[in-house]
Amino acid sequence: VYMLTASAVASGWSSYFNSLLEGFGISIPHQFLAGPEQGGYMNLPAIIIALLIAWILSRGTKESKKFNNIMVFVKLGIIVLFIVVGGFYVQPSNWQPFMPFGAEGVIAGAAAVFFAFLGFDAISASAEEVKNPQRNLPIGIIGSLLICTIIYIVVCLVMTGMVHYTQLNVTEAMSYVLQSVHQNSVAGIISVGAVIGLMAVIFANNYAATRIAYAMGRDGLLPKVFSKTNKSDTPVASIWMIGGMTAVISGFIDLKDLSNLANIGALLTFAMVSLSVLILRKTHQQLERGFRVPFVPVLPIISMGCCLFLMLNLPGRTWLYFGVWLLIGVVMYAAYSNKHSEFAKSS
Repeated sequence: VYMLTASAVASGWSSYFNSLLEGFGISIPHQFLAGPEQGGYMNLPAIIIALLIAWILSRGTKESKKFNNIMVFVKLGIIVLFIVVGGFYVQPSNWQPFMPFGAEGVIAGAAAVFFAFLGFDAISASAEEVKNPQRNLPIGIIGSLLICTIIYIVVCLVMTGMVHYTQLNVTEAMSYVLQSVHQNSVAGIISVGAVIGLMAVIFANNYAATRIAYAMGRDGLLPKVFSKTNKSDTPVASIWMIGGMTAVISGFIDLKDLSNLANIGALLTFAMVSLSVLILRKTHQQLERGFRVPFVPVLPIISMGCCLFLMLNLPGRTWLYFGVWLLIGVVMYAAYSNKHSEFAKSS
């Protein structure tokens, strides 16, 4: 799921990168901005940025963390800039009708943009490198979720207030709405910031994916080579595997399909986590827990219901791709993982 999310963001990153180049009179040919389904050869900028992020991650945790902090700072800066400048051009009439597609449209939209919230749970993938994870992880996850939700709402209100929603079917929306109110210089700054800021999103998701691949290699679910680290304790093989797959996926698959696949994968994962909480509360009541989910069984049941409901509102094409994805996973588990897993051997 993290890899698919990183691929989707890399695909969107290429649009902002191209918009930035066009500001300097440079234009990338369409054949190298879109995959075969959109009449192109490949999304070359997406491939390049995915491999660049893999290289940064392979430099080690301390070095990559410094780079990531800079990218996050820039990303927050452009969000504040967009809200401050765009707020002066908001026309409340653009919010009418407020729900043009009714409740069904809201639900379909929630299912479509769900992957935008996946970053908060990526924090859990770094549990082994967190001081006092029992206390700090829940605070980090819940805190980042609340902050991101508020930011998303404010940005969307400003964006849809500046132009009518029917004009927003573009990949570089923040730059587009500023250009529509003749704030071209600010739009240029936003494009630069978006190019840098979106790299932080790709970084976070690929970091989480590589740590999961490392843990799977350590258990035997993947070949042991993916659990090996270099002198700086960096799982280089896992990083380049995830980076390479991200590059291929983002380079040849449509952005909309990628986002929907990330959505359905994340929703199923969260539903399974909720189900696991219910099962473990019954079968392992004495298990030592660093954090206990409150309001069991009501909260996990509500969580599962919401996840499944949103999954059912995703397109049939997404379910088809998802079925193939699951089939590949089952075959890999049956052919290799089940025979080599350390957990399976000990149970």
